[in-house]
Amino acid sequence: SSPRSCQLNGANEEALRYEIEELKQKDLALDQEIAQLLSEGYSLEELEKHISLLHEYNDIKDAGQMLLGKLAVIRGVTTKQLYPEYDLELSD
Repeated sequence: SSPRSCQLNGANEEALRYEIEELKQKDLALDQEIAQLLSEGYSLEELEKHISLLHEYNDIKDAGQMLLGKLAVIRGVTTKQLYPEYDLELSD
């Protein structure tokens, strides 16, 4: 293998190590956040229900955005131009 190939492999390996470390830190932060919520009286079942509802909300929002995008293409306008017609805020 060439020196350049070894450099790339080393760089990729270092990038993977960095990404693994970042994921470990995120995992630790999430564990701490869960512990905090549990100490405040939330139950795991309640937290799982909220997470499930958030996923459902995001799926519905994504579908709505997709439909708005398709409608905008059909009408030849931007999605942003459709927001007032449907009483949507740009932050929605």
